Amino acid sequence: MANDTDIKPRSRTVPKLARPPLHKVILVNDDFTPRDFVVRVLKAEFRISEDQAHRIMITAHTKGSCVVAVFTQEIAETKAKRATEMARNEGYPLLFTTEPEE
Repeated sequence: MANDTDIKPRSRTVPKLARPPLHKVILVNDDFTPRDFVVRVLKAEFRISEDQAHRIMITAHTKGSCVVAVFTQEIAETKAKRATEMARNEGYPLLFTTEPEE
């Protein structure tokens, strides 16, 4: 009993997943929130070092704003909201916003 059927492996198509669009979290400078509090919020919410947090805070202070980090939209918006709420809970006007990365 011979099996003459020609079996060819099917070519598999692996769909390419599109990367989700990234969003920047931006620290907006204000003249009321103490610098040490800004550094504390940056370290707590964005898990960055004291040195990185200080540099971001100084950049926002001198230039008006500074990109803190880049995430997918949902994560960026969540982190910006939580960091802003941390400040509001302490009575500070500190603001974090998000915008799409070009």
